[in-house]
Amino acid sequence: MSRNTILLTCSIVLNLLLFHSWYFHGQWEQSWTKSATAEAEFVASISCSGHGRAFLDGSILDGKPVCECNACYGGPHCSVFLPECIADADSGDPMFLEPFWLKHAASSTIVVPGWHRMSYEFNDDSLISKELDAQIRKLHAVIGNAVTDGRFIIFGVGATQLLHAAVHALSTTNHPSSPSRVVASTPYYPIYKEQTEFFNSEDYKFEGDTSLCNNNSGCKGNFIELVTSPNNPDGQLKKAVLQGPSAKTIHDFAYYWPHYTPIPALADENLMIFTLSKLTGHGGSRFGWAIIKDEAVHQRMLTYMNLSTYGVARETQLRVLKLLKVAVENEGKEMFKFGYQTMRNRWRKLSKTMSLSKRFSIQELETQFCSFSEKVRGATPAYAWLKCVREEDKDCNAVLHSVNITGRHGSLFGAESRFARLSLVKSDDDFDLLLKRMGTLVSQENNNDGINKIMTHRDEFIGTK
Repeated sequence: MSRNTILLTCSIVLNLLLFHSWYFHGQWEQSWTKSATAEAEFVASISCSGHGRAFLDGSILDGKPVCECNACYGGPHCSVFLPECIADADSGDPMFLEPFWLKHAASSTIVVPGWHRMSYEFNDDSLISKELDAQIRKLHAVIGNAVTDGRFIIFGVGATQLLHAAVHALSTTNHPSSPSRVVASTPYYPIYKEQTEFFNSEDYKFEGDTSLCNNNSGCKGNFIELVTSPNNPDGQLKKAVLQGPSAKTIHDFAYYWPHYTPIPALADENLMIFTLSKLTGHGGSRFGWAIIKDEAVHQRMLTYMNLSTYGVARETQLRVLKLLKVAVENEGKEMFKFGYQTMRNRWRKLSKTMSLSKRFSIQELETQFCSFSEKVRGATPAYAWLKCVREEDKDCNAVLHSVNITGRHGSLFGAESRFARLSLVKSDDDFDLLLKRMGTLVSQENNNDGINKIMTHRDEFIGTK
């Protein structure tokens, strides 16, 4: 027998032995996941009384992760309600979707080995997962809310980074004497003003409300209009105001999902920005994407992203890919049905409470046909845009503070201080407390009105004697 034949025979035997070990025992390649799985399931099993959660990266006490309690709850197991705490309706933290992901723990879980994509780039030298790019295009096709065919897609560390990359890409360069003017229609998302002013670029500056330039014939120059639809804070579907060759538009579609609004048609704009946080609720993953028509704009945005963060973490892209696969299961019906029903129920409860008040009002919710659900339905925005109607209530947030509610001040949105934004997307605990405190305000109003009526009747009665 030749030497080569002996080596070939040994190789075949060795491979058969290895295959036998893997096939019948599953230990050769799979045993390394067991400890990670056991650790994750142990932490998930820790009881926090339904008012908190333990995490793998949380604090450790006596060798065991401790519960991180929801606001207004305390104690080792989050079982103690803190009655004097503040009802936080300021933050837009989208925790209302957490119950959905708890139910889908198995299908949404990933295991990330230590050697997962250690390189800066993917094999094609890009910073973007091609599979995730395809999954995002599939998502928009299933929901029917944005055109992606023939468009470029860029990933960012949340929509916030992408918004500034877009302003940079659309701004006038090498003209410090005539920078591009960034505008948005009031009420607008505060980050537009804050971010533009923070970076203090010579290429652009924030001008404020779009109408100030739309109605002023002397308002000349290049404009970048930021359009949020549905709008943050009032949930209205918006369109660009400025037209013409000197006007460029960035469409912020963070809330253009069936949780919050009917989807009347496919959005087909030059530059559209979306975010994972308001889609699946995973704000902490810091992921967003932009859909872009123009190649030159795409290249400028890509340069900005490469120089600022050099892409989005590979672990984030892997997690997003997994989440979006769950989101489009059964044509997206399960997740979006859960999201819509949760928001609809919250709006029904809040609207019922507010209907008893003459001191406060909230925005009217329009109904229209939704192409995704194939029926006429109402809007269920992420926020209530509260107005304090009484003349003396000039600071609506101060009125809210009187019953330990904190909202977001209307002036931050370029509106009057008698407006305040109330977040409806936080956890069930947060919403329930907000609803209770708003009920207290309305009850105080009705009690005071009743006392005033009694006093008026008394005075009238005394006056007739």
